[in-house]
Amino acid sequence: MNAIPTDEAMQHVRAEEDDRAHVELLLAAAEDSAAQFMNRRFYGDEEALAAAVLDGTGGVNPILINPSVRAACLLILGNLYANREDVVVGTISSELPMGSRSLLTPYRVGWGV
Repeated sequence: MNAIPTDEAMQHVRAEEDDRAHVELLLAAAEDSAAQFMNRRFYGDEEALAAAVLDGTGGVNPILINPSVRAACLLILGNLYANREDVVVGTISSELPMGSRSLLTPYRVGWGV
């Protein structure tokens, strides 16, 4: 289950209802990417966090999702949704200076591992 509700993700990328399954896939990928970068898992509420800790799936230093992690996941999602191919031809793009990594870095643990 995603920490960010699918409806919030759908609104963020301005997706139509018939694209819901694709948005859910990309949202899961965005959340996984953020968790991998931070070397820790995050959860949408106290109940999900407590359940993960109790059953041993929470990993090391799990946290509740916060506004920075939420915004980073939505940025990643937006990029995945807008750029559905590995190569884009005929466009100019640049990385946002305050992009997802900037939002996630303060919550990263285990650097260099």
